[in-house]
Amino acid sequence: AVVLCAYLEMGGIDLRDRSVIELGAGTGLLGIVATLLGKGFFFLTGTKEPFRALYSKCCARVTITDRAVALEFLESNVQANLPCELRPRAVVKELTWGKDLGNFPPGAFDFILGADIVYLEETFAELLQTLEHLCSEQTVILLSCRIRYERDHKFLKMLRGRFSVYEVHYDSSKDVHIYKAQRSSRKDDL
Repeated sequence: AVVLCAYLEMGGIDLRDRSVIELGAGTGLLGIVATLLGKGFFFLTGTKEPFRALYSKCCARVTITDRAVALEFLESNVQANLPCELRPRAVVKELTWGKDLGNFPPGAFDFILGADIVYLEETFAELLQTLEHLCSEQTVILLSCRIRYERDHKFLKMLRGRFSVYEVHYDSSKDVHIYKAQRSSRKDDL
């Protein structure tokens, strides 16, 4: 998650006023960072007060998801690590890939983030089903992972069968790849 957080922090992706979902959040680090990076703010000054930051309404709206067993810990991390004024912008929700999709509007997210979620081969089909459900034509998926085993290559092949996939960053010190995926447009298939 740290590598994808650093990639987002580099500033090439503007999360302000965007709808973001993190899949398989675990500790919630990525979703918390996305909320912090997606904040819009401006400064007000007064003659008797020091600078004061106010958050505008163009902050990212971040949904941080995981299985039910992880939600209590995830929620406590979000509460502990976000300023009070940003907490309403980060919502923790249950999502078991392939099962809870009715709780999420199809194609409602601008960005789908996932860090270290590609490791159990038996979840690949459900993960792909979930990505397809959550994506619109404009949605950008960013996945970070290590490519260690044949099953990791298998997942990338499955992902490429449904989306246009590009490696956008590689951190050699941590051996972590970041992939950007989007729905394949019909003209790209010609």
